[in-house]
Amino acid sequence: MALAPAALALAAPHHPAAPATESGDPVILAQQPGGALDQAARTLNAADLAAATRKGDTPVVLVGSAPLSTRAGDAALFVQLQSANLCGSAGCATSVYLRRGRRDWVKVLDSVSGPIALSHRLHGGMRDLIVDGTDRWVWNGTTYRDTMPAAPDTGLRRSIERFQAQHHTEQPPQ
Repeated sequence: MALAPAALALAAPHHPAAPATESGDPVILAQQPGGALDQAARTLNAADLAAATRKGDTPVVLVGSAPLSTRAGDAALFVQLQSANLCGSAGCATSVYLRRGRRDWVKVLDSVSGPIALSHRLHGGMRDLIVDGTDRWVWNGTTYRDTMPAAPDTGLRRSIERFQAQHHTEQPPQ
């Protein structure tokens, strides 16, 4: 017996639509020991590298570079530090720096996890960045900002604090 189309719709399991993936030019990160990009990455991340070393780690420094705009000399430096102390459950974070002038680097995107691709779409003259295939970051004139909506504030923290106050439980240190 065949089901009517309306019955099929009711019987079919509903799965929320996954975010659309977008392709772009992948940013390739690799070790470049002793190279100019490696030296810049180590200088820009000296505090994190020193902290990992104090904890007994020997971090691996991965770097990549790509032009983010059509302006000549507007190169970006992509840096990922890999070590047990610097990576978490989401993987290792990548930061992005833009060269300003001949020697200065300015951080324009901090700590994203997942592969990065350069979109062919532009905002403010700069290519959008696609993180992990679905998370679009756009240029706002000074830095990249995420376009994914933030999780709603459900009041969970306030609810826990009220419960703890009512039951005189000690709050964990923050």
